[in-house]
Amino acid sequence: MKNQYIIKQLSIFAPNTPGTLAEIARIFQDNSVNISAFCIAEANNFGVVRAVVDKPDAAYEAFEKKNYLLKFTDVVAVKMVDVPGGLYEVASKFGAAGLNIQYAYASRSAETPTLVVYISNTDISLDAAVEKILASGLVLVPSTQLKV
Repeated sequence: MKNQYIIKQLSIFAPNTPGTLAEIARIFQDNSVNISAFCIAEANNFGVVRAVVDKPDAAYEAFEKKNYLLKFTDVVAVKMVDVPGGLYEVASKFGAAGLNIQYAYASRSAETPTLVVYISNTDISLDAAVEKILASGLVLVPSTQLKV
């Protein structure tokens, strides 16, 4: 059974040119895919759009048809408190559990801020990392409940 806290993140590799983000957004729209969280990173002349969406497999197929280079990555979403120090609480508990945050990006719903996190530890499974996170007292968002 798949761990309910492991979320499929879609990474879309695209040229870093004017209009590319609009094209990507249009593909999501045309395929009725809702974005819960996303970030954009750049490297040289290309960009990487990382997105958590409601229909990752449908999104993958849509972008594949448009010849985008794609990758799925497993991430987790951690609830944060909306006060100064909220990020510190999450980061310090990850550090104390020996979990490395390779990258993260925030999402905010009406309910609570959420931090989407990619854990880069190679010495333990993501399932084991999830157990460490839960044992630290942090609250993870199940993949079925991550909404904007």
